[in-house]
Amino acid sequence: MYIYKAAVLGAGIMGAEIAQVITYSGLPVILKDVNDEAVQKGIAKVRKIYQERVDKGKMTSTEMEQKLALISGVTTFNDFGDVDIVIEAVPEDMKIKQKVFQELEKACPETTIFASNTSALSITEMASATKKPDKVIGMHFFNPAHKMKLVEVIPGLTTSQETVEDVVAFTESLRKIAVRVQECAGFLVNRLLMPYLNEAVLAVQEGAATAKEIDDALLAFGMPMGPFALADMLGLDTAERVAQILYNAYGPRMAPAQLLTEVVKAKRFGTKTGAGFYNYEKESDDTLNKLIEKAQKQTGVKGTTFSVDRLISILINEAVICLQENVSSAGDIDIAMMAGTGFPQDKGGPLHYADQIGLDTVLSTLEKYAKELGFRFWPAPMLKRMVAGGLLGVKTKRGFFNY
Repeated sequence: MYIYKAAVLGAGIMGAEIAQVITYSGLPVILKDVNDEAVQKGIAKVRKIYQERVDKGKMTSTEMEQKLALISGVTTFNDFGDVDIVIEAVPEDMKIKQKVFQELEKACPETTIFASNTSALSITEMASATKKPDKVIGMHFFNPAHKMKLVEVIPGLTTSQETVEDVVAFTESLRKIAVRVQECAGFLVNRLLMPYLNEAVLAVQEGAATAKEIDDALLAFGMPMGPFALADMLGLDTAERVAQILYNAYGPRMAPAQLLTEVVKAKRFGTKTGAGFYNYEKESDDTLNKLIEKAQKQTGVKGTTFSVDRLISILINEAVICLQENVSSAGDIDIAMMAGTGFPQDKGGPLHYADQIGLDTVLSTLEKYAKELGFRFWPAPMLKRMVAGGLLGVKTKRGFFNY
């Protein structure tokens, strides 16, 4: 099915940016929210994105107005009778999302695809509230949506193959990279990113290094942002919520760092509140040090050591677990991490990087950290089998990829 008209529910930052992406591709889009003030704020966000392009000489004012004319701001479902796809970007609450889809069923044609921009909630559970679960799918854009190229396409257990193919084609028509991901808690990118971010927080919590020292080390590794600058930008309240979802799904190996919980309790959510792991308003602030001391007293752990491979090895291990669970292909895992998190392109993504340094090296690193820091580093069974079978990566011409 070709998409001729789209709608976006929720005119917040993500909803507005998704609407902008759709108009940029030349398609008309309805942007809906509960009141006109929210709708106009969303349209203003779209205008700002386009104005930045005009200011840089990437488009003319006339072209900008033509794109803006493709957006219709509404507060009701009256104009949804001919939309081919609806992307919801409402708050991350299952009941809210299910209610929204039930309301949409009354206003949209039977053929309309219902897509959710959720970053972690179950697509199958969402679909269960509708009469057409085959038409419900995950379409997870990354922040900022107008710049980030990746979109995770997540079928639920009841999603039809036709819906998957339609959404992949639609995503590619938006000039985005579509990566198919089997439904699981956290999907793909967040499932790999959270252990990496959480390990960085644990390192600071345990006095292994400061946030700035860790950020500088990961920048030197090739990441576009350090883990703490990234976490502060994403929002620590959001990160902690995703961490809890992963912990509930996968158990103790995904347990959130105590310091992350303490920082969120202190209402330090990152850049949006002026303070997170960094302080963006005052020159000096001892709050974080006090929270670290509190976390150390609660856990009884301090004095561990930090190195870049402490963070990268746990990320690689989760990538291998996702591969053995068929969450996504090896190639798509690497593409997703490069496009979605900025994993260094010269290293080719976590699985290509593992092949480069040697899977035996990765295994020994994980085993070392498992002894020192705990079972969250326990190596994936697939990694152990590959090393035992001599599939060590580039040096043996076969690992996760063939060389």
